[in-house]
Amino acid sequence: MTIFFAPLRLPPRSTEPQESILKQLVSLTPLQWAFFWVGWLAWTCDAIDFFSVSLSVTALSEQFDRPTTKITQAITLTLLFRSVGAVLFGVFSDRFGRKWPLVFNLGLVAVLELGAGFTQTFRQFLAVRSLFGIGMGGIWGLAITTGLENLPVGLRGIASGVMQQGYAVGYLFAACISLKLVPAVPAGWRALFFTASGISLFGAVLRALLPESTVFRQMRESAEGHGVVSEAQKTKQFMKSTWEMLKQHWVLAIYMCLLMTGFNFSSHGSQDLYPTFMHNTKGFSTHTATVATIIGNCGAIAGGAVAGYSSQYLGRRITIIIFTLLIGCFIPLWIIPNNFSSLAAGAFCVQFGVQGAWGVIPIHLTELSPPAFRATFPGVAYQIGNMISSTAAQIEATGGNNFKKLVNGVETPDYAKVQGILIGVVCAFVIMMTLIGPESHGSHFEKHRGAFDESGGKDDAYIDGETGAEAGKSARDVEEGEGEKGIEERRSNELKE
Repeated sequence: MTIFFAPLRLPPRSTEPQESILKQLVSLTPLQWAFFWVGWLAWTCDAIDFFSVSLSVTALSEQFDRPTTKITQAITLTLLFRSVGAVLFGVFSDRFGRKWPLVFNLGLVAVLELGAGFTQTFRQFLAVRSLFGIGMGGIWGLAITTGLENLPVGLRGIASGVMQQGYAVGYLFAACISLKLVPAVPAGWRALFFTASGISLFGAVLRALLPESTVFRQMRESAEGHGVVSEAQKTKQFMKSTWEMLKQHWVLAIYMCLLMTGFNFSSHGSQDLYPTFMHNTKGFSTHTATVATIIGNCGAIAGGAVAGYSSQYLGRRITIIIFTLLIGCFIPLWIIPNNFSSLAAGAFCVQFGVQGAWGVIPIHLTELSPPAFRATFPGVAYQIGNMISSTAAQIEATGGNNFKKLVNGVETPDYAKVQGILIGVVCAFVIMMTLIGPESHGSHFEKHRGAFDESGGKDDAYIDGETGAEAGKSARDVEEGEGEKGIEERRSNELKE
């Protein structure tokens, strides 16, 4: 049951001995590691592909003879169409499996990214980036489901933080390519798009080499054990479960979309035009601006891992609020100084907070979502938030044109003032939405039936017929090594008593 306006509190302590993070990491199987890192790579590919435009705004303006406000339309269109991809690929994943929808998704992204590198007119570029948004829209939901659902509950906090920072690592890769490769080859900005295409294709090949998710195979076996065998039966049951889920969780869907609107504004508002801010407002070279983005993303990677780990003990909402408050504290250092070292330190600290709060989001949304729709529900909420926040870059570009300042005697857009105001307002909104929202820390969603199984649309429909509390206890027993035989013996003794 979803409870809004829940009081902030630490997660309840387990009465049983808990294994250390290190011991749990060592106990993971090679297949569990493979699922996690392939999911991480898929999300990293998404970031490289997306930021290929942000890092090329100046070059694209010169190539297509358009002002910055027009070039940022490509970012807006990509974000607008991502919600379509989230619905399509999320539904395919929850219905047919985790493997092939993600393989096709990455392959489609690779083709469209390659196509963007060959465009000759601005209209062609906008068209390809619009289609590209559909492909990109599916990756986040599929990637986090692939990476998290096969892991023990005790590792999902830190895994969420590391997984989400595939985004920052992707930005880092794209920045390094822009810094070193783009100036050195005749293709110029197109080289970034070509390289990003190759990395996405590599991710698709790796996912194709791995088997279907272990958890999804168990859901499929459960459905067949309940008599839902044929594909037609599974599709019919899936449609029924979808309707039940929407009737029960429409308020939660609206809440998650609003929460993700705030989060996406914080991310895009602090990153999309940051290189342009450093170049135009602060007067640094393109090379120096790129170095600043690299430093900022090092802070993002550190923040995501620290926040993800902390959320396992502090809870998801408390961790989000702490890291969002950190953003507000460092906004002045991020925009006011004029020397590189101070601005770079500000970028590191702000991104530590932004992506720290973001590091909790994959597991937080997955735990809140209807268990049978954990590829679709979080992905759609994330991408609708992306769609609403798609104007962030244009808001900053337009605001910069209305707020001017002199740089070396030349009147230029004051992106510092616009970014500071926008991120300050967004931080307040994120804190408010987090305070009023629910939390389902430690949810054992991996024990739930698939949406194509009998009663799959209900929140308490577990594979083995247990209640949610019993399923969680059984999962902990398995993770702690008790085994199925030990579980049965313990239950038998409990009945005798």
